[in-house]
Amino acid sequence: MAKRKRNIQLKVRVTPEERAMIETKMAQLGTTNMGAYLRKMAIDGYVVKLDLPELRELVSLLRYSSNNLNQLTRRVHETGRVYAADMEDILQNQERIWQAASGILSRLAAIK
Repeated sequence: MAKRKRNIQLKVRVTPEERAMIETKMAQLGTTNMGAYLRKMAIDGYVVKLDLPELRELVSLLRYSSNNLNQLTRRVHETGRVYAADMEDILQNQERIWQAASGILSRLAAIK
C-alpha cells in the first residue's frame, strides 16, 4: 500500500437505486471500473442547474397555440371557411413561440 499513488480513501454511501443509476451510466460509457468512473466524475464532471422561466413561458405559449389551433380547425370543419384574422392570430402565436424558443437557445448556448 505504501507505493500506491492514491493513498487517501473516500467512502460514499448510496441507495440500491442510486447504485443502479451509477452502474447504468457506467454501462453507457462502456466502463466497468467504478473507482475510475467516480473519480473522473468528481473531478471533471459538473452539475447543471437550469432555471429557465422562459421555458415555462414557452410551454404556456405552446398550450395556448395548440388549443387555439384546435378550435380554429373545428370551426373550419363546421363552416368550411377560413378567416384572415384567424390566420393572422396563428402567425402571431407562431412568432411568439419562435421568439421564446430563440431566447432559450441563446441562454443555453451561453452556458459554459
